[in-house]
Amino acid sequence: MTHPDASGSPDATSHLTDLTDRSDLRAAADSVLARLVGDPSGTARLREDQWRAIEALVADKRRALVVQRTGWGKSAVYFVATSLLRAQGSGPTVIVSPLLALMRNQVEAAARAGVRARTINSSNPEEWDTVQAEIADGTVDVLLVSPERLNNPDFRDHVLPKLSAATGLLVVDEAHCISDWGHDFRPDYRRLRTMLAELPAGVPVLATTATANSRVTADVAEQLGTGAGTDALVLRGPLDRESLSLAVLQLPDAASRLAWLADHLHELPGSGIIYTLTVAAAEEVTAYLRQRGHTVASYTGRTENADRMQAEEDLLANRVKALVATSALGMGFDKPDLGFVVHLGSPSSPIAYYQQVGRAGRGVEHAEVLLLPGKEDEAIWKYFASVSFPPEELVRRTLDALAHSPKPLSLPALEPMVDLRRTRLEAMLKVLDVDGAVHRTKGGWTSTGQPWVYDAERYAWVARQRQAEQQAMREYAATTGCRMEFLRRQLDDEQAAPCGRCDNCAGTRFKAEVSDAALDAARGELGRPGVEVEPRKMWPTGLPAVGVDLKGRIPQNEIAFPGRALGRLSDIGWGNRLRPMLAAQAPDGPVPDDVLNAVVTVLADWAKGPGGWASGAADAPPRPVGVVTLPSYRRPALVRSLGGRIAEVGRMPFLGSLEYAPESAGAPLPQANSAQRVRSLHQALVVPPELAEALSAAGGPVLLVDDASDTGWTLAVAARMLRRSGAEGVFPLVLAVQG
Repeated sequence: MTHPDASGSPDATSHLTDLTDRSDLRAAADSVLARLVGDPSGTARLREDQWRAIEALVADKRRALVVQRTGWGKSAVYFVATSLLRAQGSGPTVIVSPLLALMRNQVEAAARAGVRARTINSSNPEEWDTVQAEIADGTVDVLLVSPERLNNPDFRDHVLPKLSAATGLLVVDEAHCISDWGHDFRPDYRRLRTMLAELPAGVPVLATTATANSRVTADVAEQLGTGAGTDALVLRGPLDRESLSLAVLQLPDAASRLAWLADHLHELPGSGIIYTLTVAAAEEVTAYLRQRGHTVASYTGRTENADRMQAEEDLLANRVKALVATSALGMGFDKPDLGFVVHLGSPSSPIAYYQQVGRAGRGVEHAEVLLLPGKEDEAIWKYFASVSFPPEELVRRTLDALAHSPKPLSLPALEPMVDLRRTRLEAMLKVLDVDGAVHRTKGGWTSTGQPWVYDAERYAWVARQRQAEQQAMREYAATTGCRMEFLRRQLDDEQAAPCGRCDNCAGTRFKAEVSDAALDAARGELGRPGVEVEPRKMWPTGLPAVGVDLKGRIPQNEIAFPGRALGRLSDIGWGNRLRPMLAAQAPDGPVPDDVLNAVVTVLADWAKGPGGWASGAADAPPRPVGVVTLPSYRRPALVRSLGGRIAEVGRMPFLGSLEYAPESAGAPLPQANSAQRVRSLHQALVVPPELAEALSAAGGPVLLVDDASDTGWTLAVAARMLRRSGAEGVFPLVLAVQG
């Protein structure tokens, strides 16, 4: 780091090596702050709690936990502290930060303070070697690291020890992610325990978050080693944001909520964020609002990184009215003049909700925060709640498989042995790694042989917490009291009091009226049926290990054609109609007329569209010559009815149904990982002789009908069987897909 300022005069931090007077240290800190915030007059001053944190880190080399509202200036604390510590000869600051958007903002902010910052994360692997060389040369003041890097074997074994030895300050941003009591637990964060243990004595540590109640605060303090026994400084401030005006607007259905946005989006101040609960909903809302003339962009976990960066830049420059986003934009996006946050659907946690609305109003006097709850919200909460820590039997099976393997097992190799989907299996292994039961190496995962205890009481408590948070969001939407006070009490803010600004304190600001034109357009957008279903093209890894001789690419003569679904269970159009009908407790029965009519529309559009059998294209596949259904344990009447009526409308013969093998009858198939699913299907499904004869006699492709598709493996295995039994092609057709 260089110390002359832009005018060439000595930097105010250049004499700090011999500082003993804390008033001089405070003056130097304020000077760095002035550069950070772009104040040429040099009159900017740190808040008292900001100074207390910096003093603890720089002068006393203590550990500090700062819980303050978004926009309070937590980043100023670690950039000012970094500047002062580097002037004293300390090593670089390491900031563990969860989101790329935050990293990009903070690299720019650091530069304003004369601090050189670099990043190591999943979006810049081509820069890692250069960054590591710069760290070794001492030319990097701040290194921002994504939490998943901490558990990467190369980084953990070769880079992290050197960083730990050289670090002058460790910063854990969004520190609530450490706690599995919290709403946004991330197992990668727990690797920080190792880094903390390896830090040399006297290296200060700063943890920051805007969203932690008392329980999460205590847990973070304990896990970071910042408990009372280490004489840590805990700074917790009031969480009110005087610029935010909260409101809830109850509308009858999804179409009304979309229509309201179309009619009133232009009335909201400045530019902002429209949050949705699912990727499908974000894409639906974006398409509809663009159709109604609004300049909006989609921002989800499915958005390519380059498109995300462009969307962020467009919002920062006010080139779009709003980003329609999922929680992928939940943390780390820094736009001080963000004028509004609208939630189309309620998050399942008041703490997560507070975090997201806290993006607004940081640099303006007034920002609108509006919640538009929907009937589908609770079904979506239930789905996301299903990814909790696995039961003990599955954990023990995983540990046993690793213990008996002569070599490390990769996720694809381990997956067939354990009935867990890959993302959930990986999250579980990360927790076990931090607990010392397993170890991640270049070749995969190994058992350490260390004893491990399944903390059933803790996991059950966390599950109950999730339920309590959901109930709190129901109460937030229904309360007649102050909404800001309600949220602050959820975060254990002892200074919570009525805000005087929300709809319950100051009166309703938003009317529920929507125009007929917007409502008709919304109904048309949400009622438009049809989603393409991409066929599986590769068998999952590891099938030979569980007795199924399938691997690699699925042969062309055994693969299905691209299929169609009426809708996604996660969308707010047909998803709202299909979710209750396909719920586990829903009664079985014939396909409803409105659903059948929509399926017929899907079929007609499919036939005439690109790649359809009636498209007239030279390479168009032949028309289906019959209908085949899949067997169903839960909804046999629905599937039989759907297949029969499609055959009737399409004037095709109903050829029959696949069946379950006698030994599989009455036993629902596992819904977990791909390898286990394919193995079970391979053993359970059979083509009865009469269906095989009908397929051979039909002499063409068939429609394969089912109620829903989650992973796509049922359709893939069934298509292979039908093709091998004489079908010349298979067109999958289902009511719903999960994604």
